[in-house]
Amino acid sequence: MTRTTPIALAALLALAPVAAAEDPAPAAPKTLAATLGVYVFPGAGQTPAQQSVDEAQCYEWAVGNTGVDPFELQKQAQQQAQQAEAAQQQAATAGQGKGARGAVAGAAAGALIGEIADDKGGEGAAAGAAVGLIAGRRRGRAASAQAQQEVAQQSQQAQAVTAQQAEGFKKAFAACLEAKKYVVKI
Repeated sequence: MTRTTPIALAALLALAPVAAAEDPAPAAPKTLAATLGVYVFPGAGQTPAQQSVDEAQCYEWAVGNTGVDPFELQKQAQQQAQQAEAAQQQAATAGQGKGARGAVAGAAAGALIGEIADDKGGEGAAAGAAVGLIAGRRRGRAASAQAQQEVAQQSQQAQAVTAQQAEGFKKAFAACLEAKKYVVKI
C-alpha cells in the first residue's frame, strides 16, 4: 500500500481546478442574425457555413434596399444620446443669471419710481431689486424647465425614428432569408 504524503496531496488538489478550467468547450460565436436580434433556423438543412454566407448576402441586400445599416444606426444613436446629454446640461444652466439680471432691472425701475414718487430712490431701488430678483429667478427656472422638456422631446423623437429604421431593416433582412428557405422570427 502506497502512502500519500500531505505535500503530494496538496499538489494534486492545487492542480485540480486548473485541469477543470481548461476543459470547457469554447462558446460558439454569435451569428450575424443573432447579433441583430433576429432568430434564424435553417429550414432546408443548410449548414452553419451556408447560413453565414446567406446572412451576409441578405444583410447587404437589406442595407441596399432600406438604406439603413443597423451598425451605423447604433453609432448614430450613441452620438445622439451624447448630444442629448450635453443639451440637457446646457438646458439646466439656461436660467442661470436670470435672478441677478432681474435684480438689476428691478433696482433700476424701483429707483426711478421711488425718485418720481417722493425722492426716496434708494428705498425704491432696494424694493425693486428684491422683486426683480424673485421674478428673474422664476423666469430662469421656467426657461430651464422648458429647455429641458424640448431636449427630452427631441431625444424621444430621434429614438422613435431610429427604432422604425431598425425595424424596417429587420423586416427586409428576414424577407431575404425566408426567400432562401430559412424560418425567421424577429
